[in-house]
Amino acid sequence: MNLFRKTVLIAAVSAAALFIASGLALAHHGAAAFDTDKMVTIKGAVTELVYMNPHVQVYWETKNEKGVSEKWQGELTAPNKLNRAGWNKNTLKPGDQITVSGNPNKNNPHTLWIRKLIGPEGNSLPLFED
Repeated sequence: MNLFRKTVLIAAVSAAALFIASGLALAHHGAAAFDTDKMVTIKGAVTELVYMNPHVQVYWETKNEKGVSEKWQGELTAPNKLNRAGWNKNTLKPGDQITVSGNPNKNNPHTLWIRKLIGPEGNSLPLFED
């Protein structure tokens, strides 16, 4: 393969990779996966707080109207934004009772885009920096 063809091939592969990566980045930051016309509120006990990029994840367990245990999860913003709002990796601990309101995921109704979170002390935790 001559140098020109090799250069064109490398440029084409690089451009395709950048195009795919930019599309994934834009898709990631949208709310398209969530039904923003619906709001769900769930009370439960925290099982885990995953305080890492790109989004903090909260996991909790609750009992449905039949008394059957259900596992839920919710997505917050990035840890650095929550830090500026007063959070840290110990803001929620396993066993903490919380009330979470958010938009359900279109494909997994037990996953929420968290819009409001009442912490174990009964106060609304800030989800965004001022």
